[in-house]
Amino acid sequence: MISTSNISLRFGKKALFEDVNIKFVPGHCYGLIGANGAGKSTFLKILTGEIEPTSGEVIITPGERLSFLKQDHFQYDEYTVLDTVIMGNQRLYEIMKEKDAIYMKEDFSDEDGIRASELEAEFAEMNGWEAESDAASLLNGLGVETDFHYSLMKDLNGSLKVKVLLAQALFGNPDILLLDEPTNHLDLDAIAWLEEFLINFDNTVIVVSHDRYFLNKVCTQIADIDYAKIQLYAGNYDFWYESSQLIIKQMKEANRKKEEKIKELQEFIQRFSANASKSKQATSRKRALEKIELDEIKPSSRKYPYIDFRPDREIGNEVLTVEHLSKTIDGVKVLDDISFIIGREDKVAFVGSNGLAKTTLFQILMGEMEPDEGTYKWGITTSQSYFPKDNTKDFDCDDIIVDWLTQYSEIKDATYVRGFLGRMLFAGDDGVKKVRVLSGGEKVRVMLSKLMISGANVLVIDEPTDHLDMESITALNNGLIKFPGVLLFSSRDHQVVQTTANRIMEIVNGKLIDKVTTYDEYLENDAMARKRTIYTTEGMDSDN
Repeated sequence: MISTSNISLRFGKKALFEDVNIKFVPGHCYGLIGANGAGKSTFLKILTGEIEPTSGEVIITPGERLSFLKQDHFQYDEYTVLDTVIMGNQRLYEIMKEKDAIYMKEDFSDEDGIRASELEAEFAEMNGWEAESDAASLLNGLGVETDFHYSLMKDLNGSLKVKVLLAQALFGNPDILLLDEPTNHLDLDAIAWLEEFLINFDNTVIVVSHDRYFLNKVCTQIADIDYAKIQLYAGNYDFWYESSQLIIKQMKEANRKKEEKIKELQEFIQRFSANASKSKQATSRKRALEKIELDEIKPSSRKYPYIDFRPDREIGNEVLTVEHLSKTIDGVKVLDDISFIIGREDKVAFVGSNGLAKTTLFQILMGEMEPDEGTYKWGITTSQSYFPKDNTKDFDCDDIIVDWLTQYSEIKDATYVRGFLGRMLFAGDDGVKKVRVLSGGEKVRVMLSKLMISGANVLVIDEPTDHLDMESITALNNGLIKFPGVLLFSSRDHQVVQTTANRIMEIVNGKLIDKVTTYDEYLENDAMARKRTIYTTEGMDSDN
């Protein structure tokens, strides 16, 4: 168990947390939520001891091991992948290394033998003999293939490093598991595996995530940070949202009734305070009036942007025709004879673990890359706007936000352009910030402003939810659902894909799988197909 006693954290006069008392117990997965800047990651660092609170203390049950998802992708560059995972249980790793050092000695003394015996006993007690197989199992589940297990961490790409560090946090059945944005950079298959792992995990989990579907799937409690306090709610994210809205509604209704009562008492006092026969009643009502206190209803610190994609013209029947597209990158054929036709009602989600294939296809369709073979043709009534996965080159300039966005607007009026920035929560002096210095989340919100101001009837969007907070993701989700044009997009947010797409495409080994279906139906059919394959294979093996 882990708990806090009167935790406060202040930066000057500003209090990020004030006298927080909260208890996290085994058997529950707690979703830690709150607006950007509310202090979610900071609170996790307080729990780990990485940040010292201004006052108060963190209490962990003696003997319990805490594990935390590391964010430093270079800390383990000189270690192998398997060793990095096993280091999630630091004591076990130290035993393994000390044992190896003793057994490599040429002069093996009696003292060495005694020490080795002690280490072997502790090693066995910690299930050390299963350490490598357990680590390999975690890596395989997250999609890190066996070929990489003995590679050095520095030889892995960023996405694989994230998976290895997540496996490290999960390794060795920690008593307390803290996860800060564990689904970032994970493909949907890896996210699904992590969901099942956490559902079956019996100890204490505290997780920060902007993925609403993920929180709904794994959380049994929600810890909501608002106004420097943390309030616990039973249930998952959707239940928290409904409960929090209901509480506000009930408080408003209670206040309305109190206000009616106040008005009634005030009218009686005003009418009869000068009436001798009614003076006692008037005095009694004055006392009653003084006792009535309205509930203080603070508006949430959360701010929701307003995202509304409105095409300037209606789209025709001919939207996009792709014929026999192929593309090889670094010797790998990421697109292999891809063909499809997009209709005017299509909202297509490109899913699957091959992010390079999806991004390559989008870049080709937007004219940023040439295919090796094949053609594509946009309909004459279409206009496209593109949200790239990597926006580095888009912001590689010294423009201020207003000037940068104006170049994409047909109406070159600063007030008009600022209106679109205002929708994305850029207010006042924000408009004169240079785009080069914007944070990741700010850049995404500016890119979404660009999509809105374009008036395009076709949106091509590659992983838009990275760097966005929960409120912005919710607003984007609603905007995509309402969008009357054609949508081609990829996203790791399950709920965005499920609620938006009416057609699913997956590129596997360069080939296209194309289904007119919802995402959940696609996953269900895919799971059934895999089971049939396993059953068939096992049947063939048994016959042999």
